[in-house]
Amino acid sequence: MAPTRIVCVRHGESTFNAAHRLTGKDPGHVDARLTERGQGQVRAARAALHDIPFDLVVTSPLTRAIQTTQGIFGDHPSRPRILVEVLHRECQESSCDVGRAASVLAAEFPDVAVDHLPEIWWHAEGEPDAQGVHIEPRTLFDARVLGFRDWLAARPERSIAVVGHGTFFYHLTGVWLDNCQTVTFDPMAAPVPV
Repeated sequence: MAPTRIVCVRHGESTFNAAHRLTGKDPGHVDARLTERGQGQVRAARAALHDIPFDLVVTSPLTRAIQTTQGIFGDHPSRPRILVEVLHRECQESSCDVGRAASVLAAEFPDVAVDHLPEIWWHAEGEPDAQGVHIEPRTLFDARVLGFRDWLAARPERSIAVVGHGTFFYHLTGVWLDNCQTVTFDPMAAPVPV
């Protein structure tokens, strides 16, 4: 039986988002963190999602998503289980989408279980581009989006929050989310063509 409610939450503003908005160029922020503005967006989202009784929160392993997850759900009244899931990391096309080793994340976020992740969990195959980023082929990304959709549909929890990324959510839901914006998603609906 599929979950009855899935709420997708894009992470708060990252240092990459802020710098890219100003210059239009990749600033080279590997695994970008939240800005102060992003932290404020997280506080507002925490208030907006406070009364929803989530059973599970699924977060991307990228730092900005983990920070958003901790900020929104760290003291949530329903005390949902938090699960880091690599399937819904961002489409790797910029420096901010390159991750950090699972052991590094474990040291920085000791309250978040990442021991099930491989040490290198992001796309690291083929030749990197001029900035050193291994661009994820679209076929692999599309397969991940569909795999995550199926993974969500098979979950036993009734109410799930998914904390992730703009491009991934756009390909999953057909909606482009601003930082900390939310959209309700039905994994049983027809896939969104984009």
